[in-house]
Amino acid sequence: MRNYKPDFFLIISVFFILTSCSSKPYQYLFEQKMPVTDTASKNTGAATVSYRIKPQDILQIKNLQNVKYIVDETPGSATGTTAGGGAANTPGQTFQVDDDGTVALPVIGHVKVAGLTRSEAAKQIEDLYRKSLLKDPIIQLKIVNLKVTLLGEVKGQGNYALTKDRTTLVEMIGEAGGLTEKANESNIKIIRGDQLNPQVTEINLRDLQSINDPRAILQNGDVIYIAQNKRAVRNDKLQNLSVLAQPVLLLLNTALIIFTLSHR
Repeated sequence: MRNYKPDFFLIISVFFILTSCSSKPYQYLFEQKMPVTDTASKNTGAATVSYRIKPQDILQIKNLQNVKYIVDETPGSATGTTAGGGAANTPGQTFQVDDDGTVALPVIGHVKVAGLTRSEAAKQIEDLYRKSLLKDPIIQLKIVNLKVTLLGEVKGQGNYALTKDRTTLVEMIGEAGGLTEKANESNIKIIRGDQLNPQVTEINLRDLQSINDPRAILQNGDVIYIAQNKRAVRNDKLQNLSVLAQPVLLLLNTALIIFTLSHR
């Protein structure tokens, strides 16, 4: 009978530990019950509205026709110029929108851009340069401070820039390297809005219609959370339990040894 005591205590200790629960902190944060907005699923137009420039935004601007203006060109370097004198591969300069909604640009001065979409602002700047200085300019404008945050079961967690209009959830996940094998593709949360009134949208990527879902068009400040699937959650719990069990089992074995030696 003495030989079976360690096995008995082992079974009891494992059973006790299995009744506990452990998980990652961010899973507690995002997997708690949050209200899913019905308006997001009904009002399809809300998610497709183009972003409008605001004060403090950072604009990257370049003229594709001429490297002399609105181009961050290193003096004495022809890097990025094309055979026709263009600047297709040259990064544009960045300009911050002032509190009054204007951006200060070379030669043409302050231009009102707040409230305009990216394409509207590019067209306005293009027209101003055409009137005052350049012949047939082609202005490219990007809003480089817009970003979303990817968390959870994606290969590259972190912040990602929204460099183009109508960036979709699938495109952003692809940019992040794709989902991990632990990901739950059927329940991906997009959290947007302020902290006091967050709006949560759930997207099921197993449904092919989700590719065209207007709710999956990302907006500045969105937080995208990809939860673990049930199998991964179960495996993680077992792994955590095994880590917790080691010191408990060591303590029990020590107690059994002391008990055995004291009763000889």
